[in-house]
Amino acid sequence: MTRINDFRARNHPAFWAFVVHRVSGLALAAFLPVHFWAMGLAIQGEVALDGFLRFTDQALFKFGEWGLVLLLALHMMGGVRILLVEFGPWSGLRKNWIAGTLGFGIATSLAFALALIS
Repeated sequence: MTRINDFRARNHPAFWAFVVHRVSGLALAAFLPVHFWAMGLAIQGEVALDGFLRFTDQALFKFGEWGLVLLLALHMMGGVRILLVEFGPWSGLRKNWIAGTLGFGIATSLAFALALIS
């Protein structure tokens, strides 16, 4: 028997928490080669690293740093939510964990954004 995909499940907050966790993980994985390349410039010498750091002192890169912190916070809290749901007592509070995860991720990224402008 073929199971028909039920689109009602895609409106559940747990589905969107799953999507945010997976997409943030993929975006962080895509960022890693760029990060390793930038850190590799330090091996090439002080001039190469200083030139790269001067280049990244632009508003677009500051916005990208904020996005990176947002992705890290959301991915970390999504992982914590999964651990709590899997290993915690079954209490039916999944929507509260999802809301708390989202709130923590956004609060962390906004705190970082404040630190960038001040």
